[in-house]
Amino acid sequence: MQGVCILGATGSIGASTLDVIARHPDRFRLVSATANDNVEGMLAICRAHRPARVVMRDGDAAQRVADTVRAEGLGCAVEAGPQALCDVARDADAQQVMAAIVGGAGLAPTLAAAEAGKRVLLANKEALVMAGERFMHAVRASGAELLPIDSEHNAIFQCMPSGFRCGATPAEDAGVQQIVLTASGGPFLNRSAASVADATPAEAVAHPNWSMGRKISVDSATMMNKGLELIEAAWLFGLPAERLAVVMHPQSVVHSMVRMADGSVLAQLGAPDMRTPIAYAMAWPARIDSGVAPLDLTAMANLEFSEACREQFPCLGLAEQALRMGGDAPIVLNAANEVAVEAFLGESLRFGDIATVVAEALRSADPAVPDSLDAILAADARARELAQALVQESFAPAGGRSQHA
Repeated sequence: MQGVCILGATGSIGASTLDVIARHPDRFRLVSATANDNVEGMLAICRAHRPARVVMRDGDAAQRVADTVRAEGLGCAVEAGPQALCDVARDADAQQVMAAIVGGAGLAPTLAAAEAGKRVLLANKEALVMAGERFMHAVRASGAELLPIDSEHNAIFQCMPSGFRCGATPAEDAGVQQIVLTASGGPFLNRSAASVADATPAEAVAHPNWSMGRKISVDSATMMNKGLELIEAAWLFGLPAERLAVVMHPQSVVHSMVRMADGSVLAQLGAPDMRTPIAYAMAWPARIDSGVAPLDLTAMANLEFSEACREQFPCLGLAEQALRMGGDAPIVLNAANEVAVEAFLGESLRFGDIATVVAEALRSADPAVPDSLDAILAADARARELAQALVQESFAPAGGRSQHA
């Protein structure tokens, strides 16, 4: 029986993880769950799974959860605040930690889980984008097991030879020549950058294949999501930027590929359902039922692949630039993107100006790598402040319309 902590339990990854846990009550139990401020979502989890500990990042939300938990006799201890997130990630009762908090807010608790030697089920890109060197050092120093959850990185991990461990073995030593990430292209696959410059939030989050949160869905529409995955892959598999590639694959059936030194190309196929990589990582090295229907190969009349166009998706090129720049450039990239996407979802920034904000912010990147968590968070804060200024002063004048409209 493995105790599981879910960081970000009320999101889409959290929901899929809870589904896998419910299918295997003899193998897993939910011991703790966290959320930002989704009170009703957390109460539903408390009623269904009775975790021993619950953490809400927002204090008011924590009080509301605590009041109902007490009134209904659910027996969950309720805590609040960022420090409690880190504490619950280190809890001895949790052997596995699903790191599914979106954005920079997930960095500290995910790092805490790695430092505590947990099996870290990594769905939070920012832990590696913002603090790759420090995070991988923590994994090696503590003996933590690092299992990627993103469908692409999970697919790559599944294609690796037996004995490969993220953070312990460079992929090149396992005979890997190149890693190829597949990208669906999201809702704007067949649209030019100019034609979607004024796309609405509703259009941008309408992903044709995956059900995801709003922020990640926008990242998919800009392909910043794929750019962040490139940076993540560099750390997970120990390969330089020139040996990482992206190809468009609109069917989202081939989740990623590994090109081996002997010319072989290994790929993992499956339905676009996050329960597959989650179940694989939770039970690894065993395989268990995920609840996902088998892939019908006879229905796959066409599997298409094409080059990824950086002119069509400039955010992908910006992420590649940040990876090559090093220093705090990936931190700046991530922070500026989070600010720009939030502004876009709030309808104070055009879709087409997300990349412009990120590109301008990258000009401020420092070539020195931050040497501590405090330095990482300080670089993140500076980049956010700059991006906010770019949004408010340069790109979103009165009326909420960009000067570039």
